Parts: sequence; C-alpha cells; structure tokens
Amino acid sequence: MMTHTIQANNYNVYFNEKGYEELNIHLTKNKYSNIFVIVDSSTNEFCLPKLLPYIETDLNVEIIEFEAGEENKNIETCVEIWKVLTELGGDRKSLVINLGGGVVTDLGGFVASTFKRGVDFIHIPTTLLSMVDASVGGKNGVDLGNLKNQIGVINVPAMVIIDTQYLETVPQNEMRSGLAEMLKHGLIYDKKYWEEFLDISTIDFEALDQLIFRSVEIKNEIVKQDPTEKNIRKALNFGHTLGHAIEGYFLESQTKTTLLHGEAIAVGMILESYISLKKDLISAEEYAQIKNVLKAIYEDIIFEEADIEPILELLIHDKKNEYGSIQFALIEGIGKIKINQAVENELILDAFEDYKS
Repeated sequence: MMTHTIQANNYNVYFNEKGYEELNIHLTKNKYSNIFVIVDSSTNEFCLPKLLPYIETDLNVEIIEFEAGEENKNIETCVEIWKVLTELGGDRKSLVINLGGGVVTDLGGFVASTFKRGVDFIHIPTTLLSMVDASVGGKNGVDLGNLKNQIGVINVPAMVIIDTQYLETVPQNEMRSGLAEMLKHGLIYDKKYWEEFLDISTIDFEALDQLIFRSVEIKNEIVKQDPTEKNIRKALNFGHTLGHAIEGYFLESQTKTTLLHGEAIAVGMILESYISLKKDLISAEEYAQIKNVLKAIYEDIIFEEADIEPILELLIHDKKNEYGSIQFALIEGIGKIKINQAVENELILDAFEDYKS
C-alpha cells in the first residue's frame, strides 16, 4: 500500500491509511463546531460505511445527500445544500468533507467555498477519475445548463485523502473513464508513463496504486507551476476542448446516451491528436499509436452529420476561449504540450471525419 504524500499548493494529498491518521490529527488541532459529510446517493450507500469508522471525533457529524449524476451538478443543488447547512447549524467553523466522485468534490468544494464566505473542506475522492483529476488543483464548481463547470472558484481543500479501497465498488466503465485522465497525463507530460498503458491487458491492478500516485504527481507538478491557469496549466485541457463540448452536447440531447467524462475526453484526445498531426506537431506513427490505444479501450461514439454543428456551437462558450478565439492545448510529440493554439473549423471537421473512419 502506498503511504507517500504529495505536497500541493498549501495542502497535502495523503494516500490510504495515512490520510485518516492526518484527518484525525487535523480534527484535534482545529476547533470545528460540527462536521458535514456531503455524499451522493451512490457514495452514501457504498463509501460512507467505509469512511465513518475512521473518523475519531465527539463532534456532531451530519450527512447531506443529493441525487447522483452530472445532471444534478448545478446551482439548484447548491441552494438546497446551503439551506440544509443553515438549518443544521452550519457556521464559519464547520468542516465539510466531500466523499464521492468528481460531481461531489466539484460541487461540495464550491458549496463549502461560498457558504458563509468559505468554510474548510476536505476531499475524499471515490472514483478513479476524481482521484487523478478532481483531487488536485482546487477547481470547484457547477454546470450552467449544458456548459460544463461554467460557475466556480479556485480554492484549495484543507487536505485530500486518496484511498484506493473505494475503487472496489467502482464499475468497469467508471474505471475506464478515470483511465482517460491518466492517459492524458502521459501524453502531455511523461512519455514513459504513457508507455505503461500501451498494452492494457498487462496492467496489474495491484500496481494501480503506483499508477494513480504518478498521475496525481504529474497533475500536481503542472498545477504548482501555474495555479490560476494563465499558462502551462492549460496543458491539462488537452482532449477537453472538444471533449467537453461533446460531453455537454450528449448530456443535453434527448436522443443521445449521456457519456461519462472519460469517454468524451477519449474522443477529444483522438480528435485533438489528429489536429496536432495536421499541424505537424506529432508524427503519423505517434498519431496511429494514440488512436489505436484509445480505440482499443473506448467504444466508438457515433456522430451523425447533424451532431457536429451544435458541438462546434458549444465550443464558443468554452471557458478556455480568450478574446473570442478558441484556444486548444495540442501535443508536440508524446509527452510534450503546445498551448494557445488557434484551430480553424475546417480542421475540426476533418478530425471528426478521421475519427469516424
């Protein structure tokens, strides 16, 4: 079991048992008035029973649950939770613990950051995706309609606890969803790490702890250099410019099955790798390798002609846009990134054509 600690900006990410030891030290040191654990309907059932025995406190611990799913990651849910916090006697010395996947940590972090102008919060991510993605960087927020993470703040937790035992309850498709962000970390920053995933059948899930640790470490190294995303942190947007638009479109559409975040990002990475190829940033061999690895893990998503236009429309509202032009983070060879790349629509359409072929 991993016991290392990763030092992020003004907080630590602890792994497994060490996390609970640190949590209890933190509770002893800080005079909190009460503790609120925010869960969704699935983490309430599967993860909360694992967590509660670890918490050593005489304080009142209240559980606040909301319905699971990205469609509930909105300001209406926040309003409900702010009301409950108020009714249950939440004050400026309350502690919020967010136990769940990215929806819970994003929304819970936002609720805590804004309640009474901000109370302490701790993230305990329970899915592979939230462990390697939402755990680092202090991004908290909610969706506005089908625009992902449009409302939010950058504000860091008191600590993050990554406990891989929660993954025992995570279904395969959710594990694959998280894997997409790990693959991304290799593509943008560490070629050797990417190569560990070339033959997915040989991955030893006992070694998953080690892979998760490295993934968090990569994201942390990038975020530390640029906490507010003025520069290099934009590297983390690789696959997300188109991926988020695709995810948002499928979320809103009456006729489409909603995609998991990683499923949409996997498509985004193929499309944006194609764009990187056409801009002479990667070789044909590198592109073929990326496309083959991703297509072996993720099922093809079907795009009709009529889907492309609305997806491009959503790009216009992307938070990464500046001065009205769409900015992409592309890869320059595997393991390196080139940010602030303008991409013309023609090339995006070609990328979709190539993806379908």
